[in-house]
Amino acid sequence: MAGRAQRSAPRDVVPAEGAGKLSRKEYEAALEKLHVELVKLQRWVQHKGLKVCIVFEGRDGAGKGGTIKAITERVSPRVFRVIALPAPTDREKSQMYVQRYLPHLPAAGEIVIFDRSWYNRAGVERVMGFCTEEQAKKFLNAVPLVEKAMVDSGIILLKYWLEVSPEEQTRRLEDRIDDGRKIWKLSPMDLKSYSRWYDYSRARDDMFAATDTGFAPWYVAKSENKRRVRLNIISHLLSRIPYKALPQEKVKLPKRQAAGSYRDPKYPYKVVPERF
Repeated sequence: MAGRAQRSAPRDVVPAEGAGKLSRKEYEAALEKLHVELVKLQRWVQHKGLKVCIVFEGRDGAGKGGTIKAITERVSPRVFRVIALPAPTDREKSQMYVQRYLPHLPAAGEIVIFDRSWYNRAGVERVMGFCTEEQAKKFLNAVPLVEKAMVDSGIILLKYWLEVSPEEQTRRLEDRIDDGRKIWKLSPMDLKSYSRWYDYSRARDDMFAATDTGFAPWYVAKSENKRRVRLNIISHLLSRIPYKALPQEKVKLPKRQAAGSYRDPKYPYKVVPERF
């Protein structure tokens, strides 16, 4: 990691682990403070031309999507880009494995967040038989070299694994079944992979052993509590990226022009019904 953080999240933002239940009011107050810091980070990344790549991995239901949403909901999508690639096409299957991920890596002034990443090969592809054991092992041997090249090019690379217990995963997946707003999150592949808990555990252990390097370490976040893991990860990533608050002029709205000869037209607009 190039340098130490020059400005990090306030110490009192995240309650201590095991400090009791985190209420919605406490969560939203802490998240608001962290969002202010993320906006400062955004301005600094643009100002200094930093390149940041954040990888999120974990089992189905671990909370990756909710954590990413918490990070990005108050910042610019032009700076914070979220990448969630679909299954590879036949053409992409014929390419070098990491090739389809490379065009999405950050340029200067960008923060790219991968909602699952090239580590699909170490996880779901290996467990579900979409690649051979030989291909998985070759990937694990090669990926540190790729990540070293990324870091050497100036990319700040952060890799997060969200760890959830089997009981909490079951509860969350069952919640998706019963909630019409979340059923889209439960794919046939999720159902197939659910039963293979320990195959995924072995794949995760191999992945850590091969790719937890000094220049691109894995950070494991306990995700039993969705609110806490979001606050903890945002606080951590702010502490790992060097940034300062840039001076900003006080914003004041200018005086609005006079209407003059303008009059609202009597155009027969098609109006949205006010049902609520």
